[in-house]
Amino acid sequence: MIFKAVGEGRPYPDHGLETPSDWSAVSPRIVRLEQLITTKRTLDLALVLAVDSTFYGDIFAHVVSWRGDLYLEDGLHRALRAALQQRPVLHARVLSL
Repeated sequence: MIFKAVGEGRPYPDHGLETPSDWSAVSPRIVRLEQLITTKRTLDLALVLAVDSTFYGDIFAHVVSWRGDLYLEDGLHRALRAALQQRPVLHARVLSL
């Protein structure tokens, strides 16, 4: 299995970070894919295959740490691309709530 679990929605409280510039204050770190719980069940395949998928956004995935779990809020396409390339880790900005 690639992820710890596949979820639907955000079980944690709203944190107020919406834009890449909001998230830029959170330092990136390496996260293991097997520790992540997704917040989306579906993904647009075009995002996974796009060469410039991070051109207009943050180059790091956005993860929320809440109650001992890591939730992949944004960057599912990056995580899947890492898995397809047989990389077990992902660089992400991890916000602790």
